Amino acid sequence: MNTITVDLSKYDHSFSLKNKLGRLVWNITYLLFFRPFTFRFFNPWRILILKSFGAKLSWNATVYASVQIWAPWNLTMGAYSSLGPYVDCYNQGKISIGSNTAISQKSYLCASSHDITDPKHNLILKPIFIEDQVWVAADAFIGPGVKLRQGCVVGARSSVFQDVAPWTVVRGNPSIPIKNRAMKTHHPTTQAI
Repeated sequence: MNTITVDLSKYDHSFSLKNKLGRLVWNITYLLFFRPFTFRFFNPWRILILKSFGAKLSWNATVYASVQIWAPWNLTMGAYSSLGPYVDCYNQGKISIGSNTAISQKSYLCASSHDITDPKHNLILKPIFIEDQVWVAADAFIGPGVKLRQGCVVGARSSVFQDVAPWTVVRGNPSIPIKNRAMKTHHPTTQAI
């Protein structure tokens, strides 16, 4: 068996000085002007702050004040989607969230990893794509490079390391498909006049 030394003193990353300064300004802004504004009626204010840092968000999106976002400029969210309380959006790589999608409380979205074959352990950016009508239930982990296709559901506390097919329900660590998501059809009711 070969012995190779991992030497993290030679670690290299691809973040520019501009990126580091942007994150510094973002973190100060987050602490002073984002995180303290916890009530729901401040949601437009939080969206404005995120947009001013380059996030591409619908004004109809919801982002809770307790959400942690590493780089707003790497975040895209469609209409009526939400990042719930205490979601950790670790978006060194880009994270794209479609419309009508819920990322529930305490979930962790991780869009980067490290090259474990490289002795320098260098950073790898792997974007996450979450399509429309997806539900990521509480305390789930979505790994680097994962695509969650339209309408899928990730069960609470699941860990997803591979793409999930449309309209599929997955759960577990690692997650496995357990069934298809079948939507009920609602029939209009008639009201008595």
